[in-house]
Amino acid sequence: MDAIWEGLREAIRLIASGDAQLREIALRTVLVSGGATLLAMAVGVPLGYGLARTRFPGRTLILGAVNTGMGVPPVVVGLVVWLMLVRSGPFGPMELIYTKRAMVIAQFVIATPLVVGFTAAAIQALPREFPDLLTVLRAGPLTRFWLTVREAQLGIMVAVMAGFGAVVSEVGASMTVGGNINGQTRVITTAIVTETARGETAGAMALGIILLAITFAVTLLLTALQQRRAR
Repeated sequence: MDAIWEGLREAIRLIASGDAQLREIALRTVLVSGGATLLAMAVGVPLGYGLARTRFPGRTLILGAVNTGMGVPPVVVGLVVWLMLVRSGPFGPMELIYTKRAMVIAQFVIATPLVVGFTAAAIQALPREFPDLLTVLRAGPLTRFWLTVREAQLGIMVAVMAGFGAVVSEVGASMTVGGNINGQTRVITTAIVTETARGETAGAMALGIILLAITFAVTLLLTALQQRRAR
Protein backbone atom coordinates (compact mmCIF):
# COMPACT_ATOMS: atom_id res chain seq x y z
CA MET A 1 0.00 0.00 0.00
CA ASP A 2 2.88 2.36 0.77
CA ALA A 3 4.25 1.78 -2.74
CA ILE A 4 0.94 2.93 -4.24
CA TRP A 5 0.90 6.18 -2.26
CA GLU A 6 4.56 6.74 -3.06
CA GLY A 7 3.84 6.17 -6.73
CA LEU A 8 0.93 8.60 -6.60
CA ARG A 9 3.12 11.29 -5.04
CA GLU A 10 5.80 10.66 -7.67
CA ALA A 11 3.22 10.90 -10.46
CA ILE A 12 1.98 14.24 -9.12
CA ARG A 13 5.56 15.48 -8.85
CA LEU A 14 6.42 14.47 -12.40
CA ILE A 15 3.30 16.10 -13.82
CA ALA A 16 3.64 19.26 -11.74
CA SER A 17 7.30 19.69 -12.68
CA GLY A 18 6.55 19.24 -16.39
CA ASP A 19 9.16 16.48 -16.64
CA ALA A 20 10.47 16.55 -20.22
CA GLN A 21 11.14 12.82 -20.46
CA LEU A 22 7.67 11.98 -19.16
CA ARG A 23 6.10 14.39 -21.64
CA GLU A 24 8.03 12.80 -24.49
CA ILE A 25 7.10 9.24 -23.52
CA ALA A 26 3.45 10.14 -22.92
CA LEU A 27 3.17 11.92 -26.27
CA ARG A 28 4.78 8.99 -28.06
CA THR A 29 2.37 6.61 -26.34
CA VAL A 30 -0.68 8.58 -27.47
CA LEU A 31 0.62 9.04 -31.03
CA VAL A 32 1.53 5.37 -31.53
CA SER A 33 -1.62 3.91 -29.97
CA GLY A 34 -3.87 6.62 -31.42
CA GLY A 35 -2.42 6.11 -34.90
CA ALA A 36 -2.86 2.34 -34.66
CA THR A 37 -6.47 2.77 -33.51
CA LEU A 38 -7.29 5.15 -36.36
CA LEU A 39 -5.84 2.70 -38.88
CA ALA A 40 -7.80 -0.14 -37.26
CA MET A 41 -10.98 1.95 -37.61
CA ALA A 42 -10.28 2.70 -41.27
CA VAL A 43 -9.87 -1.01 -42.01
CA GLY A 44 -12.01 -2.64 -39.35
CA VAL A 45 -15.28 -0.72 -39.70
CA PRO A 46 -15.72 -1.50 -43.44
CA LEU A 47 -14.70 -5.13 -42.85
CA GLY A 48 -17.13 -5.44 -39.94
CA TYR A 49 -19.87 -3.92 -42.09
CA GLY A 50 -19.13 -6.36 -44.89
CA LEU A 51 -19.19 -9.37 -42.57
CA ALA A 52 -22.46 -8.24 -41.00
CA ARG A 53 -24.32 -7.41 -44.21
CA THR A 54 -23.23 -10.12 -46.63
CA ARG A 55 -23.72 -13.88 -46.69
CA PHE A 56 -21.15 -16.13 -48.34
CA PRO A 57 -19.58 -19.58 -47.81
CA GLY A 58 -17.04 -19.51 -45.01
CA ARG A 59 -18.49 -16.39 -43.38
CA THR A 60 -18.94 -18.11 -40.01
CA LEU A 61 -15.36 -19.38 -40.20
CA ILE A 62 -14.07 -15.85 -40.82
CA LEU A 63 -16.15 -14.45 -37.95
CA GLY A 64 -14.75 -17.19 -35.72
CA ALA A 65 -11.22 -16.24 -36.77
CA VAL A 66 -11.94 -12.57 -36.04
CA ASN A 67 -13.32 -13.42 -32.61
CA THR A 68 -10.29 -15.59 -31.93
CA GLY A 69 -8.06 -12.70 -32.97
CA MET A 70 -9.52 -10.63 -30.15
CA GLY A 71 -7.77 -12.87 -27.65
CA VAL A 72 -4.40 -13.42 -29.31
CA PRO A 73 -1.61 -12.51 -26.84
CA PRO A 74 0.10 -9.26 -27.91
CA VAL A 75 3.54 -10.82 -27.53
CA VAL A 76 2.59 -13.42 -30.17
CA VAL A 77 1.49 -10.65 -32.51
CA GLY A 78 4.78 -8.87 -31.81
CA LEU A 79 6.74 -12.01 -32.65
CA VAL A 80 4.95 -12.48 -35.98
CA VAL A 81 5.39 -8.82 -36.93
CA TRP A 82 9.05 -9.01 -35.85
CA LEU A 83 9.60 -12.00 -38.17
CA MET A 84 8.03 -10.01 -41.02
CA LEU A 85 10.14 -6.88 -40.43
CA VAL A 86 13.61 -8.17 -39.53
CA ARG A 87 16.27 -8.03 -42.25
CA SER A 88 15.74 -11.69 -43.17
CA GLY A 89 11.96 -11.22 -43.34
CA PRO A 90 9.86 -10.30 -46.39
CA PHE A 91 9.69 -6.61 -45.37
CA GLY A 92 13.24 -6.37 -44.06
CA PRO A 93 14.46 -4.00 -46.82
CA MET A 94 11.96 -1.39 -45.61
CA GLU A 95 13.99 -1.06 -42.36
CA LEU A 96 10.94 -0.72 -40.15
CA ILE A 97 12.06 -2.90 -37.25
CA TYR A 98 12.73 -1.08 -33.96
CA THR A 99 10.91 2.05 -35.10
CA LYS A 100 7.66 3.73 -34.09
CA ARG A 101 6.15 2.61 -37.39
CA ALA A 102 6.78 -1.02 -36.46
CA MET A 103 4.99 -0.42 -33.16
CA VAL A 104 2.03 1.12 -34.99
CA ILE A 105 1.86 -1.91 -37.29
CA ALA A 106 1.91 -4.36 -34.36
CA GLN A 107 -0.72 -2.42 -32.44
CA PHE A 108 -2.84 -2.12 -35.59
CA VAL A 109 -2.83 -5.92 -35.90
CA ILE A 110 -3.93 -6.20 -32.26
CA ALA A 111 -6.72 -3.62 -32.50
CA THR A 112 -8.22 -4.57 -35.87
CA PRO A 113 -9.95 -7.84 -34.82
CA LEU A 114 -11.58 -5.98 -31.93
CA VAL A 115 -12.89 -3.24 -34.22
CA VAL A 116 -14.09 -5.74 -36.84
CA GLY A 117 -15.79 -8.00 -34.30
CA PHE A 118 -17.55 -5.27 -32.32
CA THR A 119 -18.59 -3.46 -35.51
CA ALA A 120 -20.07 -6.61 -37.02
CA ALA A 121 -21.95 -7.33 -33.78
CA ALA A 122 -23.27 -3.75 -33.57
CA ILE A 123 -24.54 -3.82 -37.16
CA GLN A 124 -26.09 -7.28 -36.78
CA ALA A 125 -27.95 -5.99 -33.70
CA LEU A 126 -29.83 -3.42 -35.82
CA PRO A 127 -33.51 -4.12 -36.57
CA ARG A 128 -33.99 -6.69 -39.32
CA GLU A 129 -36.18 -4.23 -41.21
CA PHE A 130 -33.37 -1.70 -41.55
CA PRO A 131 -31.78 -3.16 -44.75
CA ASP A 132 -35.24 -3.40 -46.33
CA LEU A 133 -35.83 0.27 -45.56
CA LEU A 134 -32.58 1.21 -47.30
CA THR A 135 -33.60 -0.87 -50.30
CA VAL A 136 -36.97 0.88 -50.50
CA LEU A 137 -35.19 4.22 -50.35
CA ARG A 138 -32.96 3.03 -53.22
CA ALA A 139 -29.84 4.00 -51.33
CA GLY A 140 -26.56 3.36 -53.13
CA PRO A 141 -23.75 1.25 -51.66
CA LEU A 142 -21.91 4.19 -50.06
CA THR A 143 -25.14 5.68 -48.73
CA ARG A 144 -26.15 2.30 -47.25
CA PHE A 145 -22.75 1.98 -45.60
CA TRP A 146 -22.88 5.50 -44.16
CA LEU A 147 -26.45 5.23 -42.86
CA THR A 148 -25.81 1.80 -41.35
CA VAL A 149 -22.65 2.97 -39.58
CA ARG A 150 -24.51 6.02 -38.25
CA GLU A 151 -27.30 3.81 -36.95
CA ALA A 152 -24.80 1.48 -35.24
CA GLN A 153 -22.51 4.25 -34.02
CA LEU A 154 -22.95 3.51 -30.32
CA GLY A 155 -21.61 -0.01 -30.76
CA ILE A 156 -18.89 1.17 -33.11
CA MET A 157 -17.70 3.68 -30.52
CA VAL A 158 -17.40 0.77 -28.11
CA ALA A 159 -15.26 -0.96 -30.74
CA VAL A 160 -12.97 2.07 -30.94
CA MET A 161 -12.65 2.29 -27.16
CA ALA A 162 -11.91 -1.43 -26.92
CA GLY A 163 -9.27 -1.18 -29.63
CA PHE A 164 -7.55 1.81 -28.07
CA GLY A 165 -7.68 0.30 -24.59
CA ALA A 166 -6.11 -2.92 -25.85
CA VAL A 167 -3.16 -1.30 -27.61
CA VAL A 168 -2.35 1.52 -25.19
CA SER A 169 -1.98 -0.99 -22.36
CA GLU A 170 -0.03 -3.72 -24.15
CA VAL A 171 3.70 -4.16 -23.65
CA GLY A 172 4.79 -7.41 -25.34
CA ALA A 173 4.34 -6.40 -28.97
CA SER A 174 5.70 -2.88 -28.47
CA MET A 175 8.84 -4.14 -26.78
CA THR A 176 9.36 -6.93 -29.34
CA VAL A 177 9.16 -4.79 -32.48
CA GLY A 178 10.15 -1.42 -30.97
CA GLY A 179 13.06 -2.49 -28.80
CA ASN A 180 12.24 -0.06 -25.96
CA ILE A 181 14.90 2.39 -27.18
CA ASN A 182 15.13 5.44 -24.92
CA GLY A 183 14.23 8.61 -26.79
CA GLN A 184 12.94 6.73 -29.84
CA THR A 185 10.54 3.84 -29.18
CA ARG A 186 10.03 3.83 -25.42
CA VAL A 187 6.37 4.21 -24.43
CA ILE A 188 4.81 4.23 -20.98
CA THR A 189 4.22 0.47 -20.75
CA THR A 190 7.78 -0.41 -21.75
CA ALA A 191 9.11 2.33 -19.46
CA ILE A 192 7.22 0.66 -16.59
CA VAL A 193 9.01 -2.61 -17.35
CA THR A 194 12.35 -0.79 -17.37
CA GLU A 195 11.69 0.98 -14.06
CA THR A 196 10.53 -2.27 -12.45
CA ALA A 197 13.64 -4.11 -13.63
CA ARG A 198 15.77 -1.37 -12.04
CA GLY A 199 13.94 -1.75 -8.76
CA GLU A 200 12.41 1.73 -9.09
CA THR A 201 9.00 0.73 -7.78
CA ALA A 202 7.82 4.28 -7.12
CA GLY A 203 8.75 5.38 -10.64
CA ALA A 204 7.04 2.35 -12.18
CA MET A 205 3.90 2.95 -10.12
CA ALA A 206 3.91 6.64 -11.07
CA LEU A 207 4.06 5.74 -14.77
CA GLY A 208 1.25 3.24 -14.28
CA ILE A 209 -0.93 5.90 -12.67
CA ILE A 210 -0.16 8.32 -15.50
CA LEU A 211 -1.02 5.66 -18.09
CA LEU A 212 -4.34 5.04 -16.36
CA ALA A 213 -5.01 8.79 -16.36
CA ILE A 214 -4.28 9.07 -20.10
CA THR A 215 -6.45 6.04 -20.90
CA PHE A 216 -9.28 7.41 -18.76
CA ALA A 217 -9.07 10.84 -20.42
CA VAL A 218 -9.22 9.41 -23.95
CA THR A 219 -11.98 6.94 -23.07
CA LEU A 220 -13.96 9.66 -21.30
CA LEU A 221 -13.77 11.83 -24.42
CA LEU A 222 -14.98 8.97 -26.61
CA THR A 223 -17.72 8.13 -24.12
CA ALA A 224 -18.89 11.76 -24.08
CA LEU A 225 -19.08 11.71 -27.89
CA GLN A 226 -20.93 8.40 -27.77
CA GLN A 227 -23.52 9.62 -25.28
CA ARG A 228 -23.93 12.93 -27.08
CA ARG A 229 -24.77 11.12 -30.30
CA ALA A 230 -27.10 8.81 -28.36
CA ARG A 231 -29.32 11.80 -27.60
